[in-house]
Amino acid sequence: MNRKLYDKLIFELSRPGRHGADLPSYNYSHSACTLPEGLLRETAPELPEVDEPTVVRHYTNSSTNNFGVDTGFYPLGSCTMKYNPKVDEAAVADAAVENLHPAQPADSVQGALKIYRTLEKALAEVGGMAEFSLNPFAGAHGEYTGLMVIRRYFLGKGDETRTRVLVPDSAHGTNPASAAMAGFEVVEVKSLADGTVDIDDLAGKLDSTVAALMMTNPNTVGMFEKGIPQIASLVHDAGALLYYDGANLNPMLGIARPGDMGFDVMHINLHKTFATPHGGGGPGAGPVGVRAGLEQYLPNPRVVEDAEGKLTVECGNEAFGRVSSWLGNYTVYIKALAYILTMGAEGLAWVGPLATLNANYVKESLKDLYLLPIDGPCKHEFVFDGLIDKSGGVTTLNVAKRLLDYGFHAPTIYFPLLFHESLMVEPTETESPETLDAFIEAMRAIAHEAKENPEFVKNAPYDTPVSHPDEDKAALEPCLTYAELMEPR
Repeated sequence: MNRKLYDKLIFELSRPGRHGADLPSYNYSHSACTLPEGLLRETAPELPEVDEPTVVRHYTNSSTNNFGVDTGFYPLGSCTMKYNPKVDEAAVADAAVENLHPAQPADSVQGALKIYRTLEKALAEVGGMAEFSLNPFAGAHGEYTGLMVIRRYFLGKGDETRTRVLVPDSAHGTNPASAAMAGFEVVEVKSLADGTVDIDDLAGKLDSTVAALMMTNPNTVGMFEKGIPQIASLVHDAGALLYYDGANLNPMLGIARPGDMGFDVMHINLHKTFATPHGGGGPGAGPVGVRAGLEQYLPNPRVVEDAEGKLTVECGNEAFGRVSSWLGNYTVYIKALAYILTMGAEGLAWVGPLATLNANYVKESLKDLYLLPIDGPCKHEFVFDGLIDKSGGVTTLNVAKRLLDYGFHAPTIYFPLLFHESLMVEPTETESPETLDAFIEAMRAIAHEAKENPEFVKNAPYDTPVSHPDEDKAALEPCLTYAELMEPR
């Protein structure tokens, strides 16, 4: 298979009888350690048999195959993979945090509840909302929670006719999915050539059956919805609510607040905007905020503060229900609050301008070689429609794979669906000019390679553990076990 020794699976390195430690035998005679006969295995588990140096080297080398914000530039558009300050990680490493239990009496965890309440107030100020719930575990979970708040609001008024949610055709895929999960019918709203909402199409679909319009502002192609005052007015005049997808909140920090734009409900991806870990399956956080008049519908339980400053955990009768067992991912909230307090109001006010500056700098530096379907100033991200010169047949996928050889993670590709060869870039506010210049140089080099030697680009990458897999076969016939991997193909 011509793979390096430690690129092999741990099972391939296994040798019968080999082990990494020789522990003394010990007979446990206590009855509590005796398992019922029906739970005992009939045969020993087939675990790899390896020595300690082999184990350590295998997993250490395997870890270097992972790419993340701590190893390099991660320009995923719409995903805001920015650097996570290590001081935020240190804030949750204290034993006083690690040893807490969610079932402890409120009197014994006043400090922890104070962190929750302080973060709720901070997010309400950032979003221009009246209240926030920290219970949702992720962005999509927050969308679902926000839509359930909207559903509960209308049912509480006795209005059972509002069964539809409007979603722009450029929206994140989680928007229609969340609306459907919340029990709504999804209706698509068309976009104009610049990616903004077609207000005429929106107006024609607003009626007494619409519960909400979901919007991302700036939108998925990085353009600010200049018609938001008119949109908000139309939605509210129709008796519906306006929902803000907070995935693209970064460029708005220090510039504008969703609540001031007319949004009634919003979620914030803390793992995008407030520098908590993002990717790898979690943990995430998607707090939901609401305008005044909707607070009582937020999910249970809630952290409540009395006149004397004492905090308790309570459940309200008007809430739509629960979305988590306790109060969300506590350690994620510590990191987010540490980030907010470290940055302060002055630091947070620089996030939006710097995110916008970095995106426009990269865009302007590459638009002579990559097709820019929507010209003009963008916000935090932008979208190319592949290379301008497509004569060599080099696709966006080819460009993304070749970029791996230059030491960069690929941008988001083939999203949004507005363009055939979408290549979506978000530099984020935390990257240095030197990093951006190196990325620009690599992208320009790939464009020239595509013109001079297209086949070379099409066969990339060359400097990765897996060079050029068959994407169709990987999707249709995945190798899910060690035995399948070792079968000849």
